[in-house]
Amino acid sequence: MTNEEIRLAGPGDVPRVKAVTDAAYHHYIERIGVVPQPMRRDHAAAVAAGRVYVTGDPVTGLVVVEERADHLYLDNIAVHPDAQGTGVGGRLLRFVDAHARALGLPEVRLYTNAMMWENQKIYPKYGYEVVERRVDGPYDRIHYRKRLG
Repeated sequence: MTNEEIRLAGPGDVPRVKAVTDAAYHHYIERIGVVPQPMRRDHAAAVAAGRVYVTGDPVTGLVVVEERADHLYLDNIAVHPDAQGTGVGGRLLRFVDAHARALGLPEVRLYTNAMMWENQKIYPKYGYEVVERRVDGPYDRIHYRKRLG
């Protein structure tokens, strides 16, 4: 596999999915005051459910998606810090768009913590618009959507 390919994760990828997710989100713990939800997820269950797609060998980036009735929900996108700034995240976001289109879904939705201000600069560059800001327990979240043409 080349670093350009994005593929469905398999059981053998679970340790690296966890490692990449933890590395990508760890620095946010101090900033937001709680462990980010992607770090707390059951990665093995998400992989087993066919919801995780990875890129890199070893895995350097991933997305976790869930098909909903009227949209594709992007539950998590994570790029290992060593690969950030190399285009991995952009390729993963374009993959999510293509995946949603292939499923016949008209939009992609996601949210990010309001304290993860880096993401608030990235998502609009890829066509996402803010839908709302809502507090869910200890998480102050900004919800986005991208309508697909």
